[in-house]
Amino acid sequence: MQLTHYNTNFQKRIFPITLICDNVTNAPNIGSLFRISDAFGIEKLVLCGKHIPLGRKMTKTSRATEKVVDFQIENSALEIVKQHKKLGCEVISLEITGSSEPLHQISFSIEKPIVLVVGDENFGVSEDILKLSDKIVHIDMFGQNSSMNVVQATNIALYEITKQLR
Repeated sequence: MQLTHYNTNFQKRIFPITLICDNVTNAPNIGSLFRISDAFGIEKLVLCGKHIPLGRKMTKTSRATEKVVDFQIENSALEIVKQHKKLGCEVISLEITGSSEPLHQISFSIEKPIVLVVGDENFGVSEDILKLSDKIVHIDMFGQNSSMNVVQATNIALYEITKQLR
């Protein structure tokens, strides 16, 4: 028998992870980021940018998780990352760069709260945030394309991080 969300045995848990979205502005992507933030027990979702759409297109994919996920909207992802860094958080950016490390080779620790930064659908994580990052990680891919949708990449990263933190 297939289980529903009413009869699963999943243990509710909140991980010390803040997901910062650097100019992610596509409404369905934002809705999906709410949904995975709930699914992976993220402590906080921070949506950064000038035009963050929270309307009907977003709620269609969020499936009402925007009502249960702790979130905030800010103009500058860079300023939010700076604030978290001052608080002693480990800043991890999800981006393919010349010096990024494969996600599966990184050890994540519960010793420090984690800030995971994901970037704009077209331009990725800003250069200024990459410079502040403690780690820059990428997901190994084996096809011709060099990028994947921000939601898909965030799913993979949060799965790996929470798997290790369990």
